[in-house]
Amino acid sequence: MNKKKSVRSNLILATIILFTGSALAAAAANTVINPSVIQSAAAINSAANTSTTVTTTTSTTATTTPIKYMIVIFQENISFDHYFGSYPNAKNSPGEHPFLALPDTPSINGLSKTLLNNNTNLVDPFRMDEQDAKTVASCDNNHTYTAIQRSYNGGLMDNFVEASGITRDNCSPNQVMGYFDGNTVTALWNYAQHFAMSDNFFSTIIGPSLPGHINLVSGQTHGVTPENIEGEASNGTLTGDLDSLFDDCSNGTKIIMQGKNIGDLLKEKHVAWGWFSGGFKPVAITEEGKAICQSSHVNIAGNNITDYVVHHEPFQYYNSTANPHHLPPTSINMIGKKDQANHQYDLSDFWNAVESGNLPSVSFLKAPYYQTGHAKASDPIDEQVFLVNTINRLQNLPQWNSTAVIIAYDDSGGWHDHVMPPIVSQSNDREYDALLGPEGLCGHAPPATYQDRCGYGGRLPILIISPWAKKNYVDHQIIDQTSILRFIEDNWQLGRIGDQSFDEKADSILNMFNFTNSHYAKKVLLNSSDGTIVSN
Repeated sequence: MNKKKSVRSNLILATIILFTGSALAAAAANTVINPSVIQSAAAINSAANTSTTVTTTTSTTATTTPIKYMIVIFQENISFDHYFGSYPNAKNSPGEHPFLALPDTPSINGLSKTLLNNNTNLVDPFRMDEQDAKTVASCDNNHTYTAIQRSYNGGLMDNFVEASGITRDNCSPNQVMGYFDGNTVTALWNYAQHFAMSDNFFSTIIGPSLPGHINLVSGQTHGVTPENIEGEASNGTLTGDLDSLFDDCSNGTKIIMQGKNIGDLLKEKHVAWGWFSGGFKPVAITEEGKAICQSSHVNIAGNNITDYVVHHEPFQYYNSTANPHHLPPTSINMIGKKDQANHQYDLSDFWNAVESGNLPSVSFLKAPYYQTGHAKASDPIDEQVFLVNTINRLQNLPQWNSTAVIIAYDDSGGWHDHVMPPIVSQSNDREYDALLGPEGLCGHAPPATYQDRCGYGGRLPILIISPWAKKNYVDHQIIDQTSILRFIEDNWQLGRIGDQSFDEKADSILNMFNFTNSHYAKKVLLNSSDGTIVSN
């Protein structure tokens, strides 16, 4: 269809975007990092992680809420509209598993009839079904820092096909406008019906996977070394997906991150925690002691997908929390505590800890790549199997009554969403910022604030599954990835990250909980093959 663009509208929207959240902009002294530290940091870290000394600690479980166990399932590359744009209304075509919403389901900011039928993008949004999942498992979208800014086109949200669409590998650029409904992402819709979700959750900054992961654990993408890498890092700020110097399974250009992360704060307070990745366990070790990560699975499209992705493991980028050689925990009882694994584990270690009654207070779970939802590797069907099997198992734990599970995503993956995020962090890097065009950039960062952190980024799904979650509830307040970080900081009284971390700006996720004694959200067990309800 022909695009309808107005210079006047663009200028008005640009003005709104520039001033939304400008009062929140933080100011701090810039830190210059000497690239030479990269080798010394690597040497220190290697020595620390080959030690056989085991430190026994006592976990501090005192919390400010009834949540004693937080489990964050961090998935990949999904915009809100891509999974929830038509919620709670599914098409229910013949042969599909029908989805019928509860009568009191609240409304969301989704795809209206006008947005569906008279969209200003080159292509109207279109419904995808289970058969389209195979295409998604083979075709990705362009979701770089600059491409997504161009997709937003100054707030008009009408440039997705041109900026985020991909034409290579027999993939259609129109794919970015596709969305699934409750006949395919059935499990997520059922969880939303019985627990809490938000329709105003955003990535902390615009960009791909690694910045989203780094923001989840630190709220700070500044502090990368080397400071400038074409298309990946600029002015000392990370904008792309690069592997870590602190990981044997890394390839290509390697980086490290400076500064604190939530793992450092948890360790200081002796709170048991860990990041658990599918495929982290090496399939072999070289004579030099280097880990080889090559475990894999075949996805729904028949493609063999390696389980472990370095840039989906954020703690591996920090000297203080990395496990470069993927060393196993010294015992099941030490999972979550300080030993040679340094809190970085294989996903199987999480279940070993669970079965032994040693559930860490804070756990981050990363599915094998083919089950993360990431286009070209995964899809909603493979993802659903992981989510349902994991959450069914968690709901049957003796600790369930004091547990909260968060399902969240790292970035939008370039998928269309009709909501322009509020800009609370401006940036004027002429090489990479393009939200408002070559002159408007992404506004202009105040003096002494870090560049190349244009954000918030895309709107993403988030669900909270817990006995303490509000039931069939949609929260509308603006939150972002660091709202999860802030909850962990506040619940375990850890303090803040500092150094212009977004945790200072983040609003709370507490509105999705109900901590009154009379409240209890019942368990909902689902069928992993189709997401339908087995019992509740």
